[in-house]
Amino acid sequence: VINGTATLSHLNRQERVTHKSQVSIMVQIIKDMKELKALLKTAGQKLVVVEFSAKWCGPCKNIGPIFQAMSSQYQNVMFANVDVDSSKELTELCHIKVVPTFQMFKQTQKVSLFSRFKRTICCLRSEIELKEIFEFYGADVKKLEEKIQELM
Repeated sequence: VINGTATLSHLNRQERVTHKSQVSIMVQIIKDMKELKALLKTAGQKLVVVEFSAKWCGPCKNIGPIFQAMSSQYQNVMFANVDVDSSKELTELCHIKVVPTFQMFKQTQKVSLFSRFKRTICCLRSEIELKEIFEFYGADVKKLEEKIQELM
């Protein structure tokens, strides 16, 4: 986790965060399915982490600046945000029931248990518990970082 003060300002449907070190970080703001599909296509092989949040949500406000900072820390990962109140159709299509919710995508597909099968078959033989990893709820920074590192 990166500690520090962040100042938010809007720039062309993206959020720019300027830290004390003056490093700019971009998190794509997604409004609809067309924009999400375009982002996923652009990402290619990179992991895409999409945060579904709301301005009125306390936990969203807490994890928001940390999510922004992660986009600098994990430069091989693409980060996006969907405001559930501004993007109701996309929120419904993605089956969002709780905010914040984080969904992970790779190669234009939501990362799922099935897509990780080949990668984890050796783990099954080792009796390591297999977990669903494609989405989770809440403002748990440690869990978010673990999932990003696991999927990069």
